[in-house]
Amino acid sequence: MKLSDGVEQAIHSVTMMAGLSADGVLSAASLAEFHGVSASYLLKHLQALSGAGILEAIPGPKGGYRLARPPERITLLDIVLAVEGPGPAFRCKEIRRRGPNPPPARLLTEPCSINVAMLRAENAYRAELRRVSIADILSDLVAIDDGTIAARSCRFFEANERIPGKKA
Repeated sequence: MKLSDGVEQAIHSVTMMAGLSADGVLSAASLAEFHGVSASYLLKHLQALSGAGILEAIPGPKGGYRLARPPERITLLDIVLAVEGPGPAFRCKEIRRRGPNPPPARLLTEPCSINVAMLRAENAYRAELRRVSIADILSDLVAIDDGTIAARSCRFFEANERIPGKKA
């Protein structure tokens, strides 16, 4: 299964926003610059995350995005579904019924075993993504960081975090 680049960008952006102060927001442009990705492409995914209730979009010149719920309550599956949509990755088209000489309908009364296997695999995949929260990702990151990642993030927040309603 191949997921879009937007999934990776969305997960990294949500993880980054978990470090914001309580009133802080980040612009799509600053997140795109930090990650070295297209701002317009990332914005599309931030809007999808906002629509899914994962992010809160704050309008205005000091606006931006922040988490709409705690990192413990945002799973990787939430993000994947927001970016990729809720449909299954495999969509059976019942091609076994096509062609110049398809099998008789009486032999095709059971669900396609290929579709059944693919959906079983997808359910396992989704269960694993549902098990991992953004808080888990952050915990793993803290465990390997020698201070370099934290320092980089702090510098980024100092330069880019916005506080809506606060005078400059």
